Amino acid sequence: MTETNENEILYHEEIVETCEIKPNPRVLMIVTNSDHFDEHHKTGVWFEEFAIPYLKFKKEGFFVTTSSLNGGPAPIDPASENIIDDIKWHEAKKALEDTTPLESIDYNFYDAVVFPGGHGPMFDIAESELIGEIVSSFDKKKKLIAAICHGPAGLLKAMSDGKAFVNEKKLTCFTNSEETSAKKDKLTPFSLEDALKEKGALFIALSDGAVNVIKDKNLITAQNYQSAEEFALAVIKYLKNNQNNACSM
Repeated sequence: MTETNENEILYHEEIVETCEIKPNPRVLMIVTNSDHFDEHHKTGVWFEEFAIPYLKFKKEGFFVTTSSLNGGPAPIDPASENIIDDIKWHEAKKALEDTTPLESIDYNFYDAVVFPGGHGPMFDIAESELIGEIVSSFDKKKKLIAAICHGPAGLLKAMSDGKAFVNEKKLTCFTNSEETSAKKDKLTPFSLEDALKEKGALFIALSDGAVNVIKDKNLITAQNYQSAEEFALAVIKYLKNNQNNACSM
């Protein structure tokens, strides 16, 4: 047997061994701690945008950590609480009751970072340098970055090759039109759609309430809570395909 053949056999044995022990995908979900626009108007996590992906990820056997900047309870937007009493949502609700402080997490352990929406992220996640660092790190390593509705606020601080991470990326978020329709446009600290566009994003919007999920390489974004199921399925498909491709070398 030649030295070349021996090296090839060792290489393929290493690939097989790696695939045999490769864990299920590991997902870091980062939610808001902010619970109000002002003293008269409450906000928080839009429950479906967290619960639908969270439960689907768990059903697939993914390892999921729910985190927030401060840790502890994550507030649920009162306008999205109408479905919580159904028992099928209880596991997701419990996960929001005691989130892990983000600074205590080794984010290098995870294969994907996911930002659920609700208006809360506009007040804390959008301003976090740590979250910008996490998104930049995930992009550099070609790991999945996913955000829905106002979750793309988590992309604003991230950089890639000296430019804004979102520059020339196809993406979407809760649109200006939807903000106006929801009568929240005067309550938000800024327009998320405009902020993404100002950083060079290639913004793709559909009509208010339309299901809209945009995939651009390792970035998946969704427009609104109506898109939550398709958003979750897109994340699952990406992670499963990535896992399968790693084991087909």
